[in-house]
Amino acid sequence: MRFRHPDGSLVHLAYCTNVHRAEDYDGVLALLRDHAEAVRRLLGRDRLGVGLWLARDVTRTLGADPAALRRLKRTLDRRGLEVVTLNGFPYQGFGDEVVKYRVYRPDWTEPERLDHTVDLARLLAALLPDDVTDGTISTLPLAWRTDFDETRRKKSLEALHTLASRLDAIEELTGRSIRVGLEPEPGCTVETTADAIAALTGEDAPPAHRIGVCVDTCHLATSYEDPHTAVPALRTAGVPIVKTQLSAALQACDPRDAAVREALAAFAEPRFLHQTRSLTPAGVQATDDLPEALEGGLPQDTPEWRSHFHVPLHAPLEPPLAATFPVLQDTLRHLVGGAAAYTHHLEVETYTWHALPPALRPRNRAQLAAGIAAELTVVRDLLTSLGLKELP
Repeated sequence: MRFRHPDGSLVHLAYCTNVHRAEDYDGVLALLRDHAEAVRRLLGRDRLGVGLWLARDVTRTLGADPAALRRLKRTLDRRGLEVVTLNGFPYQGFGDEVVKYRVYRPDWTEPERLDHTVDLARLLAALLPDDVTDGTISTLPLAWRTDFDETRRKKSLEALHTLASRLDAIEELTGRSIRVGLEPEPGCTVETTADAIAALTGEDAPPAHRIGVCVDTCHLATSYEDPHTAVPALRTAGVPIVKTQLSAALQACDPRDAAVREALAAFAEPRFLHQTRSLTPAGVQATDDLPEALEGGLPQDTPEWRSHFHVPLHAPLEPPLAATFPVLQDTLRHLVGGAAAYTHHLEVETYTWHALPPALRPRNRAQLAAGIAAELTVVRDLLTSLGLKELP
C-alpha cells in the first residue's frame, strides 16, 4: 500500500511475511499465493506491499539461480504484490517449534550475518518495483547482550562498515539504494534508542547514509521508551530511521492480582522469547521471558508489566490485559504526522498469530488473512487521519 505524505514523498505500508512458515523457495512462492494475495483481495487493492522474510536457504537458492529470482519477481507482479523492505533479523529456523534465543545467531560478530545481509541487499535491489529506487532491511541489533565485550563491539561495527561499502557497490552497479536498520530489542546489546544512538554516532560508527535504525513500536513500548522523547532524540543525533515496524506489546496492569497473572500465563508459550519488563522507582526491571517473570523474576508491587509479545493491532484484548497500541499511535505521529516524513517504510509485524492463546488464534488461512487485513486497515486509517493520502 502506498501513501502520499503532505511533503510530497511516498510512504510504503507492508505486512511482514515472517508470520508464515516458509523456509525454502517453494514455501515463499506458496505464501505469496495462499496468504499475501488473499490479504490483498480482502483489502480490495490492486497492489499490496509485503515485507519479505527470506531464510538463509532461500537467499542461497535465489543468489545461485537467476531464473528462480526472475520467477519470484514475476510471481510478485502477477499477484499484485510489491517488495520495498526485507526482514533480515531471523537467519533461519523462525518457523521451528522452539526459537527462543536462537533467533539472535549468527550475530554481527560472525561472518555469516554479514554475508546473509549482503545477499539480501542484492536480492532486494532486484525485487524493487520498477518505479522505486530505495529499499530497506531490518537486522539484528548487533547481538544478544551476553558476553558482549569491547572486542565484540568493535568487530560488529567493523562488519557494518564492510556492509556499508558493499551497499555502496550495489547502488553503483544497479542504481538501487539499500539501507539497513538495526532493530533495538529488549535483551540485546542495542536495546533502546539511546543504545542505538551510542552505537551509530561514535568515532567508529558506520556511515549514516547506509546504516540507521528500524524502530519497532512493540520493542519501544516493552522497554518503556516514550516516543515523544525517543524519536526526536534519534533525529537530533542524526540517526536515520530507515524503517518502522508497527506492533503492540502485551500489557498487564496490577500484576499483584492473581487473576492478572493467570491471564498473562496464557501467553507464556514455548516458541518465542517474550522479554518482560516493569517500571519501578529504581528503573526498568527485566526478565528474559514471561515465565521467568511469573515465577517471581519481576516485582508484583508495580503498576504494570509489559511483555514482548506482538499482539494483533485491530482486536483489543479482554481485561485485565491490554496492548500498548497508544505507543504505536504516538510513534506514527512523530514519524509521519508532521510537516515532513522521517521514515518511508512501514511494516506491520505481528508474527505471533500462531503463538497466541488457543482462543485467539486463527483456525485457518482465511481467518489469518482476515486478521492481517484488519491490522493493515487500522494502520491505513491512522495514516489517513494524519494527513497522508492513500494511492491506488
